[in-house]
Amino acid sequence: MLKEKLDAAQFELTEKVVAVNRVSKTVKGGRIFKFAALVVVGNGDGIIGFGIGKSGEVPDAIRKGIEDAKKNIVKVSLRGTSIPHEVIGAFGAGRVLLKPAAPGTGVIAGGAVRAVVELAGIRDIRTKCIRSNNPCNVVRATINGLTSLRSVKQVAAVRNKSVKEILG
Repeated sequence: MLKEKLDAAQFELTEKVVAVNRVSKTVKGGRIFKFAALVVVGNGDGIIGFGIGKSGEVPDAIRKGIEDAKKNIVKVSLRGTSIPHEVIGAFGAGRVLLKPAAPGTGVIAGGAVRAVVELAGIRDIRTKCIRSNNPCNVVRATINGLTSLRSVKQVAAVRNKSVKEILG
């Protein structure tokens, strides 16, 4: 599947901080603390991106994370308020199972996955994190799974058939 890069300037994006991690470096005079912020941005209509920012101060790390997220924006195929089909996204040791749900189900997801699917505009979905629960890997696995989704129109175009022929 070809991931197309989109320009962040044309979308009204909202951002959500998923995790802030404090890391330290021990030097002769003691410890030096720095912060890494994992940020997700989206427009609530199938546009999503994530980024990591690192700095000595938390607000600077978040700002850098938002800038990075706006550089890594992708489009997600949606079907109504859910996703077209079941998929497992993977990155590193993280695996995320994403299942479509009936209207009214809501978002059944944990912290990192919830942030991604809500900003993507998905209202009804069931998810499960398998193996790793590291927020970085979970966010990357979720976005990997969402970008691998294909709508009926995309499948029909690949097979040179009409949408009616695909649906039966």
